[in-house]
Amino acid sequence: MTAGAPPFAQQVALVATLHGKEAALAPALETLGFEVRAVDGLDTDRFGTFTGEVERTGSMLDTAREKARAALALPGAADWVFASEGAFGPSGAIPMLAEGKELILAWRPADDLEVTVLRPSFETNFAHIDDPAAAALDAFLERAGFPDHAVIVKASGAVLAKGVQDRATLERLIAQAEGPVRVETDMRAHLNPTRMGEIARAAEDLAKRLASPCPSCAAPGFGLTRVERGLPCSACGMPTDRVIAEVHACPACGHEACMVRADRLEAADPGECLVCNP
Repeated sequence: MTAGAPPFAQQVALVATLHGKEAALAPALETLGFEVRAVDGLDTDRFGTFTGEVERTGSMLDTAREKARAALALPGAADWVFASEGAFGPSGAIPMLAEGKELILAWRPADDLEVTVLRPSFETNFAHIDDPAAAALDAFLERAGFPDHAVIVKASGAVLAKGVQDRATLERLIAQAEGPVRVETDMRAHLNPTRMGEIARAAEDLAKRLASPCPSCAAPGFGLTRVERGLPCSACGMPTDRVIAEVHACPACGHEACMVRADRLEAADPGECLVCNP
């Protein structure tokens, strides 16, 4: 690599996707010098579908690993393989809000190095409506971002159609359905611009991590792995639940470094202290 060249210049990044995710990953990865390619002929739906026809059997990371290894098994060489997996549901912190999580795995087959990021976000249109009347359907579709964002129609729990982006087709499916009807957002990336945007942001996070070499072994991917809590209260000095330090680690050699908060905050507000504000 010549002086001043991007850190991954002339390296091939293969994206394991069926749903056009290479468009979301490419801008961030290309800034690092990667040549981004999508896999031809990879059916990632066999590892799980949002509509439940195929259940995801492992964790998000397990599934991303399966996608990456399946992609490498197809014709075409690559220096790195990238795979992503999303999950959606009620937020654990605020159950009334829907939350999306986007995981991206970067895998270097030559030495089995893995670098991952997980991006949680409330920026999602994940929702559904049951047996919708006209007015309720109108409101739901507006919130869902229809027709730019597609929807799925189910009847009695069975999928009637995915990727619906036409109002006339949607109304016909609802009218012809037998049994309870559910209309839900289609969370496949190529039919959900909001989700595609979150994948792009996760890719930016991953690019920053890949561009961070380990201070011990110089492997890429040195970054935040966990936090330590206990920031002292500014009034009484007792530890609070606020983060006091960040632990960064290397995915290759395991080297760790404890970093102070990026904002340099040294004490928590007494309102967050269980002693001062029980």
